[in-house]
Amino acid sequence: MTAKSDKDLSPRTRAVHHGTRRSQYGEMAEAIFLTQGFVYDNAAQAEGRFQGTGPDEFIYARYGNPTSRMFEDRIASLEGTEDAFATASGMAAVNGAMFAMCKPGDHVVAARALFGSCLYVLDLLVKFGVEVSFVDGTDLDQWRAAIRPDTHAVFFESVSNPTLEVIDLKAVAEMAHAVGATVVVDNVFATPVFSRAAELGADVIVYSATKHIDGGGRALAGVICGTRQFVREVAEPYLKHTGGAISPFHAWIMLNGLQTMDLRVRAQADAAASIAAALHGHPALSRVIYPGLADHPQHDLAMRQIGSGGTMIALEVAGGKEAAFAVLDGLEIIKISNNLGDAKSIAVHPATTTHQRLSDADKAHLGITPGLIRLSIGLEDAGDLTRDLLNALG
Repeated sequence: MTAKSDKDLSPRTRAVHHGTRRSQYGEMAEAIFLTQGFVYDNAAQAEGRFQGTGPDEFIYARYGNPTSRMFEDRIASLEGTEDAFATASGMAAVNGAMFAMCKPGDHVVAARALFGSCLYVLDLLVKFGVEVSFVDGTDLDQWRAAIRPDTHAVFFESVSNPTLEVIDLKAVAEMAHAVGATVVVDNVFATPVFSRAAELGADVIVYSATKHIDGGGRALAGVICGTRQFVREVAEPYLKHTGGAISPFHAWIMLNGLQTMDLRVRAQADAAASIAAALHGHPALSRVIYPGLADHPQHDLAMRQIGSGGTMIALEVAGGKEAAFAVLDGLEIIKISNNLGDAKSIAVHPATTTHQRLSDADKAHLGITPGLIRLSIGLEDAGDLTRDLLNALG
């Protein structure tokens, strides 16, 4: 199907069909093109492709590949952007988007509540001469004070990892666009299923496709979505020359993941809502953090912006690290791991794993307490998961 013929189809249909490229054999399932190079009919055709004057086809797998292009076209269709570039991992997407667009002397405003590796990328930008100002992402006054006439970009997670703060994407985008800044959003927790990032003003949207897009914990991948100009003229040159492109095999896995993503993510979000409600008020917990609960500080915003509480829950166990470890060790169905968006439910202790490199003061400021557990709800029965958590808490 082409973009013209399926523009009015639902996202679930496009996730199955959009951007399909079939070989001369007419295969039903998407093909894996495991090749690093491509043959040209003649020398002039090779010259034309390298000069960009020939057909829009392939040169080298680091630059593009039929399988990866199918994935790029399909995710761009779902996200509502003109184009996408698939990367080797989610962090390759974050690194590629930020380093491709920034130069020494540029100013970036970022939310403090970020995944540890995202903070590391911003630290690297500072080492290369980029000025980075941090703000509390939910405080619009801090964004307003930090964004300057010379601000080049803003960067934040639409739903923060691991404390599930929801950033007012539309409001921040309007401030950024008023000074000509580019809005870069890490949209992993919102997922492509519930995303309205492009509609609300995001210019560049990055995903770790390793998470909900794959959905089975099988492979690393990432993707940068945006305008064709940004993807092909800004991001692609950086990524193809520095080696951040996705492998064709992993692109094929992601294509298969997209076909079931809508069904999976909606089922996971429904289960998460049920589990969060069941745990709310438990005496062993200081807090249950879930955007779908009415007492979440940004509940109304989450419902307007995402329309769902999502697949992630954060639990603050009373008693700190020792009590949190006891809960983790008491789980039977839910596994301890640092991935998320998997078909299997996963729990992790952010303060000692994913965010361990932060100082104690920074952890405290972000709400990453010694008792905090991050839960990624999978596809198991919600009742079984609730009983597993209640048993561990008991």
